[in-house]
Amino acid sequence: MNDNDLTPLSALLSHRQEPDKDLNDLARAVVGAGIEVHRHLGPGLGEFFYETAFRLELELRKIPYKSQDWVSVSYKGRPLGRRRIDLVVDDRLIVELKSVEKLAPIHSAQLISYLRITGYRLGLLMNFNVALLKEGIKRVVLS
Repeated sequence: MNDNDLTPLSALLSHRQEPDKDLNDLARAVVGAGIEVHRHLGPGLGEFFYETAFRLELELRKIPYKSQDWVSVSYKGRPLGRRRIDLVVDDRLIVELKSVEKLAPIHSAQLISYLRITGYRLGLLMNFNVALLKEGIKRVVLS
């Protein structure tokens, strides 16, 4: 093996394999549900109202989900306890809902932690306290 056979570390770290088409389609459907909720309620309400309306919209669209689902957290194979996640859609997509002035890096870090502890690859961070919902959506993919 010589130096020409090595892939630069930065290329390996920056490469993220996209989720399969079905998971991407599910994420698009979930975003559509969020847009519908935001279109009706607008910004400025508390997270509770958006989560409740969002769950209703998922039900209307027949999209399976679990709300405030408990997941186990462990460290080096030892259980630490459990944590609630806002929504787990179709047992493969995490949706974290917010109603804050601006998404902060800690919100993305929280979603990444949820993806790691569940083994899921795709998560959506949705902040409803924005003029247009598309400005408040962050998609996170773990490879």
